[in-house]
Amino acid sequence: MKQRFSYFGSFLVLVLAFASCDEDFSTLDTAIIDQNFSTPDTVFSVRAYSKFTGPVQSNNQLSYKLGVYNDPIFGTHTANYLSQLVLSNNNPAFSVDTLNPILEKVVLSMPFYSTSEDDEDGNPVYTLDSIYGNQPMHLSVYESNYFLRDFDPLTGFESPQKYYSDQQANFESQLGTLLVEVPEYIASAEATEFIIEDLDTLSFVPGINLELPVAFFQEKIWDQQNQDVLLNNNNFKNYFRGLYFKTEAIDDQGHQIIFDPSNARVTMYYSAETTILDDSGNQTSNEEGEIDRQVFSYEFTFAGVKVNTFDHDWHPSVAAELAVVDPSQGAERLYVDGSDGIATIVELFQGDDNQNGINDLDELRNEGWLINEANLIFYVDQDQATDPDKEPERLLIFDTKNAAILADYSIDLTSNLTPIDAISQHLGRLERGEDDAGEFYKIKLTAHVSNLINRDSTNISLGLVVSQNVSYVGFFDLETPLLEEGFEQLPGGTVVSPQGTALHGNLSSDLDKRLKLELYYTKPE
Repeated sequence: MKQRFSYFGSFLVLVLAFASCDEDFSTLDTAIIDQNFSTPDTVFSVRAYSKFTGPVQSNNQLSYKLGVYNDPIFGTHTANYLSQLVLSNNNPAFSVDTLNPILEKVVLSMPFYSTSEDDEDGNPVYTLDSIYGNQPMHLSVYESNYFLRDFDPLTGFESPQKYYSDQQANFESQLGTLLVEVPEYIASAEATEFIIEDLDTLSFVPGINLELPVAFFQEKIWDQQNQDVLLNNNNFKNYFRGLYFKTEAIDDQGHQIIFDPSNARVTMYYSAETTILDDSGNQTSNEEGEIDRQVFSYEFTFAGVKVNTFDHDWHPSVAAELAVVDPSQGAERLYVDGSDGIATIVELFQGDDNQNGINDLDELRNEGWLINEANLIFYVDQDQATDPDKEPERLLIFDTKNAAILADYSIDLTSNLTPIDAISQHLGRLERGEDDAGEFYKIKLTAHVSNLINRDSTNISLGLVVSQNVSYVGFFDLETPLLEEGFEQLPGGTVVSPQGTALHGNLSSDLDKRLKLELYYTKPE
């Protein structure tokens, strides 16, 4: 209860400022006619329905995902990944200032999100984050022959090229050499070590850490020193067009990994005879009389174009249900699912609840209420969402016409918290019961509804989506808009999210859990 009063106090100042241009309200101590915070003063019907989003732009993301996720509601989702490699410096010459260099090992490292604490012996113990599922999957890494462009030729190379999530067939039609294959890969919290015999031990934090074939990189890269293909990155990205990561389910199971490609590397490790001389002017040597060798390295980063592709094996019941949805009536059940999955459209004030011939919003504008609090409560359909471990913690609601956050987002005082708790006054975290099963999400729309009533803001359609990170609200194009009036983009946190859930809609058979708009208000004198 304290939280509600605190929020009311801070928000009321803003509302009064907004309303002062249009309405003359008495001071707070005389204007309040009825005010309560235990049950809503009134509720309004809400129309909502869900749609498949179709392909979404999947390049230029902050994070990417890889793997197979088996969702108990929606079916199996697969994410594959294509990335350019980029020279860490132009025209590398691996043998300069070295004697008798030898390419020893090539390592791919793609770190997981993780944290670590030292054990009693001072060794780091890692805890993984953003790993969904725990079953093995088949992982293959190929050289790609598909050329990824930086700019779109259809715009005269003036605009960045957009790549969409449905391009898996295009990419896989141009696969090159299979570089490494792991028949039963599973993410591990253990660090990985690779040994360069008699020279060094290479250690990597938990991630997709794999040895790549030395012979391939010897021919493809090492032997091309002083050639035009290594002169600069324009030449190199056309010559070596990238790596393609393909994942496949094992018995319809697997796991999905969200990772930050800015930390990913392919590193060539090579040794060379030391240039250090002893007191006699000879190269230093070991006890067997062999000249000492040192280890050097050269990195290729993932700083170029990167693309996710998504493939879904939808449960037939979900596909059949969405096929017969009537947007004019709303739906009994609502769905949200990440990637290029499912979004829900929410329509406020579309009816005449009082049946007096006046649209609800027009009636509220005539009343001129001060909105103390406005909530949408999305109850989880627990008959569908049966696995608490697979229920998403956060949902995000946004302006579909302008691809923008709502006014409540901008004034949320929790914006400085970590992503799992950020913006939680506006976008409440999943409330769970004693059995840990999700019960409901509370979405506050106080500022948004107040603007509709007292500032004549446009009553646009709202989009409800799952979000892996509600603090990240960059928007990405859909290949086909969902609505005639807009809904042309999805938030980036949705594109990378593996999870989804089912919610009670405005036509739910459980009347207590039907979607409604709850209003707490103050009447003007």
